Amino acid sequence: MTQLPHNYRYTKIIVTLGPATESVEKLSQMISAGVDIIRLNMAHASEQWVRESIARIRQVSVEVGRPVAIMMDIKGPEIRTGDLATPVELRMGDRIRLVVSGTVPQRDGELNISVNYPQLPRDIVLGGTVLVDSGMIRLKALEKDQLSVLCEVLTPGKLSSRRHINLPGVEVDLPALTEKDVKDLRVGIDAGIDFVALSFVRRAADVHELKGLLTGLGSKARIIAKIEEQSGVKNMREIIRASDGIMVARGDLGIEIDYHRLPIVQKELVDGCLAEAKPVIIATQLLESMITSPMPTRAEISDVSNAIREQADAVMLSGETTTGAYPLESIEVLKNIINSIQPTLDGAINSRIVLEEPKTKMLRSAAVLAQELGSSGIVVFTRSGFLAQMLGALRARNVPIYAFTDVETTFRQLVLPWGVEPFLLEFSDDPEQTILDALACLKQKKWCQSGTWLVVVTHVVANHKVIETMQLRQIS
Repeated sequence: MTQLPHNYRYTKIIVTLGPATESVEKLSQMISAGVDIIRLNMAHASEQWVRESIARIRQVSVEVGRPVAIMMDIKGPEIRTGDLATPVELRMGDRIRLVVSGTVPQRDGELNISVNYPQLPRDIVLGGTVLVDSGMIRLKALEKDQLSVLCEVLTPGKLSSRRHINLPGVEVDLPALTEKDVKDLRVGIDAGIDFVALSFVRRAADVHELKGLLTGLGSKARIIAKIEEQSGVKNMREIIRASDGIMVARGDLGIEIDYHRLPIVQKELVDGCLAEAKPVIIATQLLESMITSPMPTRAEISDVSNAIREQADAVMLSGETTTGAYPLESIEVLKNIINSIQPTLDGAINSRIVLEEPKTKMLRSAAVLAQELGSSGIVVFTRSGFLAQMLGALRARNVPIYAFTDVETTFRQLVLPWGVEPFLLEFSDDPEQTILDALACLKQKKWCQSGTWLVVVTHVVANHKVIETMQLRQIS
């Protein structure tokens, strides 16, 4: 078996920052443990918290000597219930009226609940399902008028303030970005975020809208489109093409679609991203039990293993690292599963991807050559990150991709693609010197030993023309 460099992982790890992990000590431990991206969940975050958290992450990353990227996950448009003075216990057969506008008189035997989506009466179909609080409470629409929808409780539960509402099968008319999202983005861009996760993406136009905003604000942050409702599933191909990556947000997605279809949709999204050379993240409830338990369930181990076998670029922790009692143990569990599963992956080059340009075809040749050499790797130089991402998308097992860039933003963004290990290096005017500097860096940082053969993808200038090349180099 080919020996891979120490601590090298194909699959990357994303964690969500929260009270359990936001201290300097915990950040240092997480980054040292191998976390690649830190997610800021903007659902309840303040401007001050964002600025302080990003500054702290950057400071600790420098102190630890390991780059991490920062992803701002904006809240997006949500349908929610209004405020309640006290939680209400709903019983099966109870009737509640969802009121979208004005004041509707309280009728005998009914409970009025305000909802922030004015189009609810227009969009809901009588007999249709309304899911409240992550599907814990299930309602059936019985009657509607211009201001309200009368529902019957099918699944009982306790209803508290501002609970999320899902409308399975309904294409809701909500904006791609809210005022809060735009405000949060301005703060995040100013503080230096690397990725933006866009919630409830329904169509490619949602991504294009965010792209326009980022461009206008002078940001080079990459867009990760979150697929978490039926319209997003239906339009997944166009969304994948429009975005810089996909997050399979299984929480809301598992409510919006039939639960037994979730593994199928996850596989379709992973395959779709592999075909388009776009990174894909598997998120939500990977190690949910570890919020309160020091060990995962066997089902969770199998779930994470499946994501790695499907060759997702990254796996993500949420509650496990925000409020969980065992955040560091959760990270260690992910690492252990990744390290156990990645040697068993099929070594075949990704055949789903269509390589049309001669340069990208050369990348496939580089991957095949490095595989056949054994104990090798690929050195690539990039300013945009495109070449490194394409190499990662080829999924060549046992071939580390050493991506060198002189652009700091690209350097951090390259922590996401599968199998890519980024390095920040000042490029020389002489391409040969840049190659020698890169090889010396790999040896000095103990990624490669003397005698290791590497495939180098770069270009040379001959007769005033730039020529793309694939070279064989040996570490001296």
